[in-house]
Amino acid sequence: MGVGNNTTVITVESLMSCFHDDDAFKHQAYRFTYLLVFPVAFLCNVVALAVFFLQGSRRSSASCVVMMNLALSDGSFSLTLPLRLAYYFNRAEWYFPDWLCRLCVYGFYLNLYTSILFLTLLSMLRWLAVAQPLRHRSLATPTRTLFVCLGVWLFVGVSSVPFLSNGVTNRSGSPRCFEPSSRSSWSRILILNYVALVLGFLLPFLTIIICYSGIVRRLTTISDLRGVSSRGRHRRRSVHLVTMVTATFLLCFLPYHVIRSLHLHAVCGGWSCEVMLPLQRAAVVTLCLAASNSVANPLLYYYCTRTFRDNMRDAQSSLRARRESFRSGLVLMRRNTT
Repeated sequence: MGVGNNTTVITVESLMSCFHDDDAFKHQAYRFTYLLVFPVAFLCNVVALAVFFLQGSRRSSASCVVMMNLALSDGSFSLTLPLRLAYYFNRAEWYFPDWLCRLCVYGFYLNLYTSILFLTLLSMLRWLAVAQPLRHRSLATPTRTLFVCLGVWLFVGVSSVPFLSNGVTNRSGSPRCFEPSSRSSWSRILILNYVALVLGFLLPFLTIIICYSGIVRRLTTISDLRGVSSRGRHRRRSVHLVTMVTATFLLCFLPYHVIRSLHLHAVCGGWSCEVMLPLQRAAVVTLCLAASNSVANPLLYYYCTRTFRDNMRDAQSSLRARRESFRSGLVLMRRNTT
């Protein structure tokens, strides 16, 4: 009995040693990624929110409501990145309050799954607009869409509460964040992983594939897709939006969920270091890809929403006009003083 317990302790210790042998790669990858993502994600999503608010009456559309919530999710997540950068630049030692560590962990999953569900909702709205335009006008009102978005926030927020239990831990005499505290924590995360995999990724991804297929099938029945009518342009924008959403899922979300599941099985199952180290590096890279979705979404607003582009141009024109007015005022003041 005693020998068996000693063997188990040695196995766990060697597993944790193997797990942390490659910390340098992880820290460098996260520093590089967050340095790129933070300024771009913060500025782009703040600008996106400003443009959406400038749309006036045109912001009262279902798609605009969803995109505003998506930009709010991405912008909020970007605010946690400076704390992550400070952590990894400080040799992975956490000197901030414990609640900030928990909030950063919680914020990542909140952003990840609200983004997935908002992108899914956008695809559903676009499918409804193309396949059943009359029902889209009656069902997809801004008020109803706002309530659905609030439901997404509530569902993901409550579902992600278990991640608030993962706070600061001590390893090698240093306070650490973003690390499970024990082997049992890894087992609990594995269970949460499968719940999130099914409800937060597989079902939304299947919904997007169905929407994409429905839009393509609908468009194939239209003989003159290349016409100059506004209806044809609207349908082409629908194809562009769902294509970009699908690409985001394939590049940012699919690799992360596949590798995360394999990596958790490797840790919980005590796989060999020869298998675990490549999986750990892959998990780091795919997490960086998942975090970069907050940069990809503003591209979706710009390239798939004509009113967004129009309001970007209007905002630029307004800024130029104000600048010219300010300069004219300065010139006039100088003339008056002389």
